[in-house]
Amino acid sequence: MTIVYTIVAIIAAIALIALLLPRKVVVTRQADVTMRPEDVIARVASTEGFQTFNPYCTTDPDLKITPFGPAAGVGSGFRFEGKEGKGTQTVTDVTATRVMHLIDLGAMGKPVQTIEAKATDTGARVTWTVTSDMGFNPVFRIFGLFMDRMLGKTYELGLKNIAALA
Repeated sequence: MTIVYTIVAIIAAIALIALLLPRKVVVTRQADVTMRPEDVIARVASTEGFQTFNPYCTTDPDLKITPFGPAAGVGSGFRFEGKEGKGTQTVTDVTATRVMHLIDLGAMGKPVQTIEAKATDTGARVTWTVTSDMGFNPVFRIFGLFMDRMLGKTYELGLKNIAALA
């Protein structure tokens, strides 16, 4: 019986420690591109334009993209299904310098993605950020510790793809 109590105590301790980890996880990457900020924003706010630099299209040639809603602007978006998973990405806000997307990954959560483009002397500084709420799930909170390492390279690839469009 002592072994059972010890195992339960260890599991409870791990769960409590995990709940002390950050609930909100933010991954950010940025790059300077020789494209005008308004051209970057126009691509990001368009379902078709987003696919021209979508890093997941680069890493998964069999990625299935199904557009929905208007072609661009708030409400536009796409369903995706590929080796990295499936879900939807919908434009929720567009300003002169920023586009926000809600990414619905089902049980895996609903991160918010923001892509900003601000003018520089040579074009634009593009900042790609994703914010995820890990909730009270201890497994998700532990998973959050690895988000920057896992997603960072993907967003760096997307920024390289944007730079290549200029």
